[in-house]
Amino acid sequence: MKKSFFYGYIIVSIIFILQLVMFGSRVSFGVFINPITNEFGWPLALIAGAFSLSSISQAISSIFMGWLNDRIGPRFVLIVCAILIGTGFTLMFFVNTAWQLYLFYIALVGVGMGGLVAPQMSTIARWFVKKRNLMTAILMAGGGLGGLIAPPLITWLIYTFTWRDAYFFIGITVFIIMIIAAQFLRRDPSQMGQVPDGESKGSTWKPASDVSGLSSKQALLTKRFWLFATAIFCIGFCLWTIMIHIVPYAIDRGISPEIAALILASMNGAQPLGSILGGIIADKIGNAKTLLASICLISTVILLLLPIASPWIMSLIVMIVAFGLGGTSVVQSSMTAELFGMKAHGAILGYTVFTFSLGGAAGTYIAGLIFDFTSSYQWVFLLCGMLIFAAVLIAVSLYRIKSEVVV
Repeated sequence: MKKSFFYGYIIVSIIFILQLVMFGSRVSFGVFINPITNEFGWPLALIAGAFSLSSISQAISSIFMGWLNDRIGPRFVLIVCAILIGTGFTLMFFVNTAWQLYLFYIALVGVGMGGLVAPQMSTIARWFVKKRNLMTAILMAGGGLGGLIAPPLITWLIYTFTWRDAYFFIGITVFIIMIIAAQFLRRDPSQMGQVPDGESKGSTWKPASDVSGLSSKQALLTKRFWLFATAIFCIGFCLWTIMIHIVPYAIDRGISPEIAALILASMNGAQPLGSILGGIIADKIGNAKTLLASICLISTVILLLLPIASPWIMSLIVMIVAFGLGGTSVVQSSMTAELFGMKAHGAILGYTVFTFSLGGAAGTYIAGLIFDFTSSYQWVFLLCGMLIFAAVLIAVSLYRIKSEVVV
């Protein structure tokens, strides 16, 4: 008999598309900052605060979305997210006051983006065992490609039409693509009469509800979880600080908005390359070692303290940082499975995503606040460097801890 086609590859392809449209629209917030400021005259911290609180709502939502994915699967979860995100971006066309900006980004976009990481990564983890990191890297590559394409495209829309028109276009596009893509998702191989890639046909593999591991409550009581979560918080702080503020930072250094958007695009384009290489390396040498090496690359952020005015040098620095971020992102799901098992993988991953988003929210707002007070980003990137150094120490400690692995 011919070997049946493994549906997991369809799952990976669909999630690649979802990541492209969701992450691309999410990380493009920075290109809207200057147009919104020019129209309303709002301070940078006020605008950045909307994204920060949106990140917190995303963080809280990711826990629920991960839990929901464990029980009913990603199809329903991503349909709900599509409705929320599409509606939120479309309503940005009508923004005239700060409370509207905050409402649409927090209650709609932020909650909808809770489906960006935990449900999708957890679904990949259920479909793949042997190639789990590589498939997760492909997922991240979709987000990176979206981050590469979206900022220049949206910048063109903003300056060709208006920032309101750009938001309206994003909302409709994201809604349509996500609704269609979600129809092809399945929670785990048992729903297609298959077993995960890497498991033999004769294995005693069980569906998601029966697999071993810790519950989310048990995981929260372990030292490993809090070390891992703290490192993820520091990484999230650094990532979103750069992602949201690199465009205003570049413009502040005399670089044009169009070139500044390309710098952001170069960062987003480097991240999937880091994810793919990180996934391949992690499958060879292990997740903990890959995490440590990737965080060391992120420490390059400290170079942004230098008085850089060249877009090429700035692009090179953020690309190195993004390369490291890609490596850390790709092992997040696999380390969760390795440390805590698959019994409550989606929910536990949701908690780690929560800490990542919480770090991002803090970084985005604090960076805007520091700039408003000092008119400089020097203290911002010094703080990022300190947090990444702390993450390196935590990663070393995590690697050295000797405790029972539940998988």
